[in-house]
Amino acid sequence: MEQDSSWLTHLIDDDGESLDLEAQTELMRRMTAPVGQVVELDAEYQRAWNDRDLDPGLHRKVYLEVLSRSGVPHRDQAEALYNRLITPSEWTPYPDTEAALKLGASAGRKVGVLSNIAFDIRPAFAQRGWDAHISSFVLSFEVGAVKPQPEIFRAAIDQLGVRAEETLMVGDSEEADGGARALGCAFELVDPLPTAERPDALLGALRKHDVF
Repeated sequence: MEQDSSWLTHLIDDDGESLDLEAQTELMRRMTAPVGQVVELDAEYQRAWNDRDLDPGLHRKVYLEVLSRSGVPHRDQAEALYNRLITPSEWTPYPDTEAALKLGASAGRKVGVLSNIAFDIRPAFAQRGWDAHISSFVLSFEVGAVKPQPEIFRAAIDQLGVRAEETLMVGDSEEADGGARALGCAFELVDPLPTAERPDALLGALRKHDVF
């Protein structure tokens, strides 16, 4: 998910002032950070934050609070922005995603998508026809576990019907995705850069591990 100025130009703070570019950029960072807590929360919202990727209701609750504490005090504006966040068609795929999925599948590899997330991301793949190359989707809110917990990696391996030692996990978080190593999977870290700055990291990861 990348910054789109059209999403944020209508936002105003308590003083009725529009958010400047720096504030907009920080807001997007807080909405999309894969790991790490982005604001201080009280006990109620802390519990929601900890379990946000296990329950859609908690995810909505805590991210609306994050937006409120990040300079979006008006509920209607926060809800509109949150709804953009959870709409997969709003996301921008990395340039080599399609090639990586097709090459993996054409090489006879089983391809799975594993995500800490509280909403269904399958439509993001289906609308591009990429779901045809994917054998399994394992989403945290559906399986009741989050990366780096071993249970979510085990669910992915089991759904693919492979051994951990035969599996490569590619992800952009050492903390979360690197947890696959505990089960014996190989792991390759790719940088969570803007899409224009990461043209072929997925393909590079697959080549490095002789996937094709």
